[in-house]
Amino acid sequence: MGYLYIFGTIFFTVYGQIVLKWKIDKAGQLPEALTDKLYFLLQLLLNPWILSGFLSAFFASLFWMAAMTKFNISYAYPFMSLSFVLVFLLSVIIFGDPVTVQKVVGLSLIVAGIIVTSQSL
Repeated sequence: MGYLYIFGTIFFTVYGQIVLKWKIDKAGQLPEALTDKLYFLLQLLLNPWILSGFLSAFFASLFWMAAMTKFNISYAYPFMSLSFVLVFLLSVIIFGDPVTVQKVVGLSLIVAGIIVTSQSL
């Protein structure tokens, strides 16, 4: 059950990041004037998708708390790095973000670190 809690944490973290990026991209650039910025951000805050992203962060926190009851933090926390990998992959697929050698090497090192760390339980 502990791994399900970690998976839930990762899922809700990734969902929140992808939804926020999607809706903020659709909203456009942050205006220059302070009052326009506040109005722009308030409109974003009232968007149901943005609210679901914030709610997702809350659920991720609940799952993380549950995971902490099952694992040592030094074991569980490296798995959170999978969110970087998943956000990268989804950003390439959904937003057309570029894939570079540096990003692939970096993500490979993250995955290698997770594998090494997971052997320590």
